[in-house]
Amino acid sequence: MSITYHQSGDYLLPDLTLGDQPAAPLTKYGRMRMRFLQENKPGLYSHLILSGKLYWHLVETQEAAQVRIDRIVAEMAKSAGIDEELKTRDQMAWVGAMNAIRQQAEEIVLEELIYG
Repeated sequence: MSITYHQSGDYLLPDLTLGDQPAAPLTKYGRMRMRFLQENKPGLYSHLILSGKLYWHLVETQEAAQVRIDRIVAEMAKSAGIDEELKTRDQMAWVGAMNAIRQQAEEIVLEELIYG
């Protein structure tokens, strides 16, 4: 990769461009990972920025986090016996149980993928 420059007054300034960036916006998990890297891993954060890989890393992390949460929620709901029958019989109990399971799954994924 060669760097080109342009004249601006008395200075030569590099023509910097971003490489191909995914079109996906950052979700909660991507932003959480970015903040974690900024605050706790500044060396890795700087390396990812300078190599142009930060956005790819964040998108990959958020997609992996969402897939993992969905899988954990499904497994935990199945093992707890929370199914469509409970949903039709007692919606409030189903919502409460699913919210608790989703929160547990999110805590697991945050520890594994976001803050790990």
